[in-house]
Amino acid sequence: MTELLVGTRKGLFVLEGEPGAPFQAVTRAFPGEPVEYATRDRRTGRLLAAVTSAVYGPKLWFAEDPAGEWQQAEGVALPEDGEVALERIWVIETGEDGTLYAGGDPGVLFESRDGGATWELNAALWEHPTRSAWRPGGGGLCLHSIVPWPGDPTRLALAISAAGVWLSGDGGRTWRSGNRGLVARYLPEEAREDTLALCVHHVERARRRPERLFLQFHGGVYRSDDGGESWTDIGAGLPSDFGFPLVLDPADPDSAYVIPLTADVDRVTPDGRVRVYETRDAGATWRPRGDGLPGRDAYMTVLRLAFDRAGEGPGLQLYFGTTSGAVFGSPDAGAGWATVAEHLPAVQSVRANA
Repeated sequence: MTELLVGTRKGLFVLEGEPGAPFQAVTRAFPGEPVEYATRDRRTGRLLAAVTSAVYGPKLWFAEDPAGEWQQAEGVALPEDGEVALERIWVIETGEDGTLYAGGDPGVLFESRDGGATWELNAALWEHPTRSAWRPGGGGLCLHSIVPWPGDPTRLALAISAAGVWLSGDGGRTWRSGNRGLVARYLPEEAREDTLALCVHHVERARRRPERLFLQFHGGVYRSDDGGESWTDIGAGLPSDFGFPLVLDPADPDSAYVIPLTADVDRVTPDGRVRVYETRDAGATWRPRGDGLPGRDAYMTVLRLAFDRAGEGPGLQLYFGTTSGAVFGSPDAGAGWATVAEHLPAVQSVRANA
């Protein structure tokens, strides 16, 4: 049995089912409210959800049972004497030393050391001297990717749109940029040198070779083999190198899956064909995996946090949701696909637990 936590614009849906078959919606929480992201702490099983209330703004919630009582976390706020407001919490990630991380807009990182009940703002990132040069992307100034280093709690990578990749080697006390090789083709050529206006869409780390990361850019798919210090474009062979989500197979550091969209001005699946593209040679070649996915007249959009996996290797399961309310799943590493759920509100995030 696999569990999917599906954050939508009108609540959190908990789906359960067998891989390769339709799932059932067993619970709905936060009805009518935008759930940006929901996940489980992989150490404890506790559920955590980021919810943006039209009245009260962005909040973090936690629960032991999705159908039970949800409690609001404390400390998710910016300094009261500031001129900017907390707009949204984008992502929640489990760290390596019992720490939980949450990233949000305006380019902020929160940390919790008590399972998500209370949070503190990471002051070093908030007070970074380059912050005045950070510019919001289309979704705001969003910190959407938090990438721990397996087994080493001092090393952490972040991605902010549109302020690029940020690296820490001391547990978040200091931060430095890791953007060498990223090319912002949306800027005039003379403005690309040394810019921080780098619209990274998603970053993932290869767990069995942690110095390797894959990155989906606003026009470009990249790989790093030095922990995020520098990047190589590996987008050749894709129908489009524009997209948002990215998933890796934990068993294979040469693997990556992306879902291309036509372009930044036409953010739908190319030619109305839904395809997931896979590399097993670190980006040297790509092949489409679409057996069972809509093959015509299907102009879908998949957001950056709406693609996830469960398991690894031959048993790798893949799941993604669309802004038109469908969820698709593969029980066999992308070889075949089936519709998991339909007629949901617009899907903003998908997290899988098997």
